[in-house]
Amino acid sequence: MPRKLCLPAGVGDIGLRLLNDWQRDFPLESRPFARIAAAVGMDEGDVIDAYGELRTKGVVSRIGAVFAPRRLGASALAAMAVPPLRLEAVAARVSAEAAINHNYQREHRYNLWFVVTASSAARLQQVVAGLERDTGCAVIVLPLEEEFHIDLGFDLREPAGEGACNSPAGRRRERASIVLDGDTACALPAIERELVTALQGGLALEARPFESLGKKVGLSEAMTLEFIVRWVCEGLIRRFGVVVRHHELGMEANAMCVWDVPEQDVSALGRSLAREHAVTLCYRRRRALPDWPYNLFCMIHGSAREDVLAARADLAQRLGLDAYPSATLFSCRRFKQTGAHYLSPGALAHA
Repeated sequence: MPRKLCLPAGVGDIGLRLLNDWQRDFPLESRPFARIAAAVGMDEGDVIDAYGELRTKGVVSRIGAVFAPRRLGASALAAMAVPPLRLEAVAARVSAEAAINHNYQREHRYNLWFVVTASSAARLQQVVAGLERDTGCAVIVLPLEEEFHIDLGFDLREPAGEGACNSPAGRRRERASIVLDGDTACALPAIERELVTALQGGLALEARPFESLGKKVGLSEAMTLEFIVRWVCEGLIRRFGVVVRHHELGMEANAMCVWDVPEQDVSALGRSLAREHAVTLCYRRRRALPDWPYNLFCMIHGSAREDVLAARADLAQRLGLDAYPSATLFSCRRFKQTGAHYLSPGALAHA
């Protein structure tokens, strides 16, 4: 079924291209906005202004890198079962933590879900312990064990179904799953860590953003681009481009769909699930027994709740997932949504 986009006033076909076509494959060159301008028939300055307006309206979160999970440090999905009357206060404490980049209320006994990113597993444990101490709520921590499709680039043009993977925002779904074993973080030299830290917030919207980025850490534009291109080639950066906010684009309904699948079956089912166009994220996570038995996760986004439920029912029936215990957790409120910050200037100073 088509996704019903709700673009801000004044965003026409060219605006849609600016949002959709450079979610991946953003030009990694000295004047990237000039290259985009040439492709869409605009002036460089007008492209920069258009992205600035889209960011002001909340449609664009940033333009920059989406780093591969656990390559820079430690990360985990976590959840709390918070008494309803305390939810807003506890959510505020969680959101105040710099290590938290996503924080959502979901429909479940575990009603507060957030992502923790940190420079190390030990630092992640410190963050969790601090949240438990300050809120009095136990945290279940669900580390990623196998990724099938983690990208969160949204195809804003194609309806679900045939041909969707051929559009710029729908590529690269067909790839092998990656099994994560233990601490897989890479050890970067200090100068590269400083560049990662500067890059986490996204590019400046100006004619030569990589030159500006490099100056923050004492690198030339050429060296800055060389590092970023290498990180893309090595997979440290999962994608580099426009990061959109799905809610502001009319995809107001989203659900985390989970199943309790036997370990011998989860990888094959996960790969099949990841090929479904309705699925925007898909991975295997560690169970937290006895309270959380589910190990196969996917996210489905849509313009309405009934659309998400219909997509979930269809793929579960076709893939045989109805044979396993499951739960569907719709998002209710978004308390925080930012890019992941694995490294901070303070952490670098003490590295």
